Amino acid sequence: LFPAGFNNLGERSLPLCVQAMQNAIERVCPRSCGVLLIPESHTRNQFYLESVAVLKRILESAGYEVRIGSLLAELSAPQTLSLPSGASLRLEPLQRHGERVGVAGFDPCFVLLNNDLSAGRPPVLEGVAQPVLPALALGWSQRRKSVHFGHYRDVAREFGARIELDPWLIDPYFRQCGEVDFLAREGEECLAGNVEVLLESIRLKYREYGIDREPFVIIKADAGSYGMGVMTARSVDDVRDLNRKERKRMAASKDSQAVRQVIMQEGVYTFETVGDPPAVAEPVVYMIDQHVVGGFYRVHTGRGADENLNAPGMHFEPLAFVEPCNTPDCGQAPDAAPNRFYAYGVVARLALLAAAREMAAHG
Repeated sequence: LFPAGFNNLGERSLPLCVQAMQNAIERVCPRSCGVLLIPESHTRNQFYLESVAVLKRILESAGYEVRIGSLLAELSAPQTLSLPSGASLRLEPLQRHGERVGVAGFDPCFVLLNNDLSAGRPPVLEGVAQPVLPALALGWSQRRKSVHFGHYRDVAREFGARIELDPWLIDPYFRQCGEVDFLAREGEECLAGNVEVLLESIRLKYREYGIDREPFVIIKADAGSYGMGVMTARSVDDVRDLNRKERKRMAASKDSQAVRQVIMQEGVYTFETVGDPPAVAEPVVYMIDQHVVGGFYRVHTGRGADENLNAPGMHFEPLAFVEPCNTPDCGQAPDAAPNRFYAYGVVARLALLAAAREMAAHG
């Protein structure tokens, strides 16, 4: 809901992004002409700042005046950042006037959050009159991955029933543990028990479909992003035998937030490769509002098909989404590029429906 990576989309995706952004903002704020964009506070991450620059460009191309309001406590005056691409970003301190938030000389109609609020809900944004999207309640200080995947599980089952599809094919198994403390080794039996149940459930499905692979489970913080606090388990012993360094790595996520709840997800082998020599690649699909607008492959030359690719050394290759993503080609093989991309888009839209139910539950 607070994506980075807009700079990894191909140039051909940008017209779709602009059109989708226009449709989205017109529905939320029909007379809007000004958007306040609030990004993450880490100003040294050049890759992230390039994403913010592209997001700002999309908003401006959609016809809106855009100013960037920063949550940096130490920012007392506007600051301009020059980026390697040649773009620049002007960060301005947020100002609160009554029930409205903006920056100096700018009273926006709409606030777009590109900050996942891992560190908590900023008081300056509480109770503002303007629409704030995504809502503060959907930041990682409150949101949980297990809740989202619970909604997605329901959506996948309903969808599978309609088209006679085993929902497991689009909805990997997961379980959740609360009250975990990796450093104190508390909650270890909960982790081990759930990993054991997941591995056995996966083995049964592999047998059903004739899949000759070793099951594995990905364990990660139930809140937060940026690929932090992630480990792989292929047996119960992998959970019980963590050394102190591994437990310390799992104990904290983004913004040094303590990990107290974890989600365990069925590991899915990555079958796609990109480049020569081939490197393992996984698709990442982007949506603005209800529209699939593009995507890219996350590629890692140093990782295998059963490893987390969201790690140092990864790079990105744009997906050719413009023509094929919304229309399958029945004359080609099921795995032909247009049909594969279409399938990615279907799963993305199902995930969006799950997120919509999640939002509705937050009111």
